[in-house]
Amino acid sequence: MASKNENKGTMAFADTIRHYLEKRAENDVLFAVKFANPSKSVEDCVTYIINEVKKSGCNGFTDDEIFGKAVHYFEENEIEVGNPINCKVVVNHTVELTEEEKEQSRQEAIAKLRNEELAKMRKAKTTEKKVKEVQPSLFDF
Repeated sequence: MASKNENKGTMAFADTIRHYLEKRAENDVLFAVKFANPSKSVEDCVTYIINEVKKSGCNGFTDDEIFGKAVHYFEENEIEVGNPINCKVVVNHTVELTEEEKEQSRQEAIAKLRNEELAKMRKAKTTEKKVKEVQPSLFDF
C-alpha cells in the first residue's frame, strides 16, 4: 500500500494498526505466530481493511470493528487483499507531543502571529499614506 501518493492519514492509520497488532502479539502467543507469518504484512492488512470498508458502503467504524478486520486478515490463510485504494483515512487518536515539539510549535505560532501583525501594520500605514495623498489637510502648507 505504500506509495508516493499515500497521505499522512493513511500512514497514521497503518501505524495505529501496526501498534495494535504488535501489542496483541505480545499478549497472545497464538496470535503472535499468525502475526509473524512472512507472507503477510501490515501494508497488505491496511489494503484489505480499506477494501472491506469500501465494500461495506459505510463511512464510520468503531476501533473494535477495524481492529477485528486487522486480526481477521492475519488469522486467515486464504484471504483476498484487493488492490490498493488511494483514499483519505481519519484516525481518531490523540497525538502526544514531546516537550521539544511543543516548544517548536509555540515558536512557530509566535512567528506566524508576529508576521500577521506586521502585515496589518504595513497595510494600515499604506492605507493612511494613500488617504493623505487624496485628502490633503487644511493645514498643509
